[in-house]
Amino acid sequence: MSKNQYTVGFLFLFAGVVILLGKLGLFAFIGTNFWPLFVLIPGILLHVLFFGRLLPTFVLVPGAILSISALIFFFCIAFGWDNMQYLWPLFILGAAVGLYEFHLFEMTHPKFPLTLAITLALIAVSFFVIMAFWGWGLYIVAAGLIAIGAWLVAGRKTRW
Repeated sequence: MSKNQYTVGFLFLFAGVVILLGKLGLFAFIGTNFWPLFVLIPGILLHVLFFGRLLPTFVLVPGAILSISALIFFFCIAFGWDNMQYLWPLFILGAAVGLYEFHLFEMTHPKFPLTLAITLALIAVSFFVIMAFWGWGLYIVAAGLIAIGAWLVAGRKTRW
């Protein structure tokens, strides 16, 4: 047998196995459960290429956004997409993490990305707290505000 026959034989074997696994539903399972890998791998790759000194510092921003987004997607696949109503502020936090990484690893340590990262992180945490307390939690916040207000008005004794 020639070398070409072995190559063609292996190609036929590979094609047959791929078709059989496709008919058994393996690729549908992989496609529906592991598609965030197509988001996670570029995010990690951007970090690896930066730390390998092949790309400039600004690639850390999209790298962090992609990586954190993929983790959110994996969480929603595992525990249900209805959790996205509470987790969406983490996308903003991903941008904040990327900007913080940029500030941390840039040689000049620019202040604007740090300021923007802190601002976005505070916005993300605020939205996360609002979403967590949106239902019954809003009543807890209202009761807490009433209790603090009553304590400030009636409970404190001032010394002159």
